[in-house]
Amino acid sequence: MEDFLAGWIGGATSVIVGHPLDTVKTRLQAGVGYGNTLNCIVTVYKKESVAGFFKGMSFPLASIAVYSSVVFGVFSNTQRFLTQYRCGESNHSRSLSDLILASMVSGVVSVGLGGPVDLIKIRLQMQTQPFLKADLHLKPRPKELWNRPKYQGPIHCMTSIVQKEGLVGLYRGANAMLLRDVPGYCFYFIPYVFLCEWITPDNSTTPNSYSVWLAGGIAGAISWGTATPMDVVKSRLQADGVYCNKYKGVMDCILQSYQKEGFKVFFRGITVNTIRGFPMSATMFLGYELSLRALRGDQTVTNP
Repeated sequence: MEDFLAGWIGGATSVIVGHPLDTVKTRLQAGVGYGNTLNCIVTVYKKESVAGFFKGMSFPLASIAVYSSVVFGVFSNTQRFLTQYRCGESNHSRSLSDLILASMVSGVVSVGLGGPVDLIKIRLQMQTQPFLKADLHLKPRPKELWNRPKYQGPIHCMTSIVQKEGLVGLYRGANAMLLRDVPGYCFYFIPYVFLCEWITPDNSTTPNSYSVWLAGGIAGAISWGTATPMDVVKSRLQADGVYCNKYKGVMDCILQSYQKEGFKVFFRGITVNTIRGFPMSATMFLGYELSLRALRGDQTVTNP
C-alpha cells in the first residue's frame, strides 16, 4: 500500500510540472496550423494566454495521480513477487527478466485505467482547434460556433462521449496506447533502475535524492522519445471525434497519416516529448521515492 500511496504523490507532482508541455505536444501531434514547437508555444500563448497551456489539467490532476499510484504499485509489487517466486525472498537482487515482465504488466494495467483519462485530456486540449480546419469535408457551421468549445469540462466531455459512442468510446485509441505503453514502461522502469545503481556511489547502499532525480529524468526522456511514433497515432485517434471521425483504427490512422504527411509525421513532437519527459519523470520518481521514505520512516531512498 505504501507503493501505491507514494505513486499517487509522485503522479500529482508530475502532472503539475509536465502539463503545459503536454498540451504543446498534443497540439503538434493532432492539431493543425503549427509549424514547429516554438510556433506552437507562441500561437497558443497569443490566442489563449497562459491558461491555454493548462487546458484539461483538472481532470488529469485528479485522476492521473490515481493512475500513477496503480502503475507504480503494480510494478513494485509484481517485480517483488517475481523475485520472491524465483529466489524465495523478495529482497534478493532483481533480474532483467523480472523487470521486463513487471514493466509489461504495468503497461497493460496503465491502459485500462489511463485510456479514458488520456482521451478526455486530449479532447479538452484539442477542442479549441478551428472547426473548419478540423475536417474540411464537413459542411461549414455558423461562424459564431467555429471556435466555441464543444465540451464544458471533463464531466461534460465524458458524458458526451458515453452518450454518443457508449462506454467503449472512452477507450478510443486504447490499442495504440497499449502498443505505446507496454514497451514504453520497459524503457521507463528498466533504465531508471540501472541508472540509479550506476550513479549511486560505491560506498552507498541506496541512491540519494540527486541520483533518483537524474536517473528518473533520463529514463523519462528515453521512454517518451522512443514512444513518440505510437504516441502520435494514439493522440490522433483520441483527438479524432471532437468534431468528426476520420480514422477506423490504428492501421488506418497510420496509413492516412503517412499518405498525407510522410514518414516524418510519426516523429512530430519528439523534441517536446523528450524534453518534457525529463522534468515530468524526474519529479515523478523523486516524489515517489521521497514519499516512500517518509511513509516507511526510512532515512534512505530505495528503488521501486
